[in-house]
Amino acid sequence: MTGTDENIVARRLTVHGRVQGVFYRNWTLAAARDLGLTGWVRNRDDGTVEVHVEGEAAAIERLVALAHDGPPAADVARIESEEVGAQGFDNFDKRQ
Repeated sequence: MTGTDENIVARRLTVHGRVQGVFYRNWTLAAARDLGLTGWVRNRDDGTVEVHVEGEAAAIERLVALAHDGPPAADVARIESEEVGAQGFDNFDKRQ
């Protein structure tokens, strides 16, 4: 591992509330890219939004803090967060 890789952490977020059909994935995509994070975001069949995010811990914490508000039409009830293994993504994408 290089020195940079040692600073990379990964989290899996599950966002609950009114987060589908309100541009939450697009908002997450833009916010993550602005923070220099990599990974992906997708809607889940249970109505939640799942996010796999990798990067520096401080940037991930900032994304999580912002994600509690999300886009204007969203109503986030809660965000579950768990540490996961980094997969080395090159960018941040939106998945189906």
